[in-house]
Amino acid sequence: MSWQIDPAHSRVSFWVRHMMISKVRGRFDKFNGVIDFDEENPAASRVDVEMEAASINTREQQREDHLRSPDFLDAPNYPVITYKSKRVEQNGGNSGKLIGDLTVRGVTKEVALDVEYAGQAKSPWGATSAGFSASTSIDRQEWGLNWNQALETGGILVGDKINIEIEVEIIKQA
Repeated sequence: MSWQIDPAHSRVSFWVRHMMISKVRGRFDKFNGVIDFDEENPAASRVDVEMEAASINTREQQREDHLRSPDFLDAPNYPVITYKSKRVEQNGGNSGKLIGDLTVRGVTKEVALDVEYAGQAKSPWGATSAGFSASTSIDRQEWGLNWNQALETGGILVGDKINIEIEVEIIKQA
């Protein structure tokens, strides 16, 4: 069954180490997708999501401009980041792994998301919604996001490990 992502109740966010001592958090403000969630057989479910690279938001304009540039996402030439699932592995209970292809800057790599199913609820307006949380960590250099700067005190300005956190509410389509 097809479900639509409810962007008002969903979030695609990330964090990365800055100067090796703090976490810089960000998110993508514009994303959409369709989730074919099979309630009877979750392993048969599929996910197809797109995020607008230019919608990256870290609450700091200069950093966002740099992240949109060819040093990182190259948003003018690669305007969309995609995730397309290939399979679901259930761990039992309400958790599992969603394995799929993440494409950033034209580079596609397989990524496994740890997923937790939060259940379903019916809204006061009659719509049925379901909720999921997902997370993973990736090495940004695998997608050609190599820009960095050495620090005078040792170490690097931007960490290589990107931690991704997703909260999604989906609405069952008629």
